[in-house]
Amino acid sequence: MADSSFDIVSKLDRQEVDNALNQAAKEVANRFDFRNVDAGIRWAGDGIEIQANSEERAKAVLEVLKDKLVKRGVSLKAIDAGEPKASGKLYKLGVALKEGISQENAKKISKIIRDEGPKGVKAQIQGDELRVSSKKKDDLQAVIALLKGKDLDVALQFVNYR
Repeated sequence: MADSSFDIVSKLDRQEVDNALNQAAKEVANRFDFRNVDAGIRWAGDGIEIQANSEERAKAVLEVLKDKLVKRGVSLKAIDAGEPKASGKLYKLGVALKEGISQENAKKISKIIRDEGPKGVKAQIQGDELRVSSKKKDDLQAVIALLKGKDLDVALQFVNYR
């Protein structure tokens, strides 16, 4: 009998991020406490740029964005927000979007599977994803439950379950 398997990936749904960004921009434009503070949020290459006339306002715009991302089902582990930096009269804050599982995190995850997972489960690192295989589907379900219970610093999705 062939082994059952699934892949562990860390991908972002760009459309959902774009929708959250647009909703946040609309809310920032309409909210009373963001009037006359030059607050804004927009795409900047692969990341997001937030600007306002004070550090507190820039952080408040970031909170609006985080709120919208959570409502759209995007994990906050997939964003990496920096600190607001003064740029002329405005403070700018860069938000990087993280995709893929780094080698370091992949090794951490496979070690967790080896140490705490059911016996006979194999984890292979394949680029920026992991392939987990086992003879029993129940063992794979146990690995998914185990990883969902762990507090890892990457957003994980489980795909290609066969």
